[in-house]
Amino acid sequence: MAGRRARTGRGWDASPPRTGDATGAPQPRRGRAAESDPGEAPAPPRDEAEVAREICLRQLATRPRTRAELAGALARRGISEEVAERVLDRYDEVGIVDDAAFAQAWVSSRHTGRGLARRALANELRRKGVDDELAGAALDGIDEEAEAETARALVDRKLRTARGEPDAVFRRLVGMLARKGYPAGVAIRAVKDALAAQSAEAAEFAEHIDADALADAENDLDARRHD
Repeated sequence: MAGRRARTGRGWDASPPRTGDATGAPQPRRGRAAESDPGEAPAPPRDEAEVAREICLRQLATRPRTRAELAGALARRGISEEVAERVLDRYDEVGIVDDAAFAQAWVSSRHTGRGLARRALANELRRKGVDDELAGAALDGIDEEAEAETARALVDRKLRTARGEPDAVFRRLVGMLARKGYPAGVAIRAVKDALAAQSAEAAEFAEHIDADALADAENDLDARRHD
């Protein structure tokens, strides 16, 4: 019928075409490739030394690191050994990496804060790649007297909350000091003296402890473990 709109399957439809220009002709879709500039050049590859420096600085931002620790981080990220050596040599020159200072600070912090003995500290520095000579110089500040005083302070603190029979408490405290790297003789004497000062019952138990004999037995056992 003249003057009436055409009917579709969805009813009367007088809306304009949904796609295309004013004539209704379809327009091509713009994809991601079409949106980018075809003349844009790809970014140049980054300099390997610059990447290495960024990796080192991110590592050092969290805590001081040894040269060996930084070298390991660079190797894991695929930095060549030649570039890593050059970057780390430069950091050595300007003092950003200083294994001697690291060892001194590590020993001071871990001995004071955690009560670790020389043996435990030496093992930690070795795992971090500190040279034995530098580690030894840092550990010189902890002599036998300082170790004994620290061991006794640790035991006194633990005894405030220790529960159980004196022999059980004795074994636990000696084991605690052993895990912190104290020699058997230092650990046994520290616990014996602390128990003797705690109570009459503990003092009576401590009187029967032969510290030297126990230390010799522990040292013999430790030597057999490492044979």
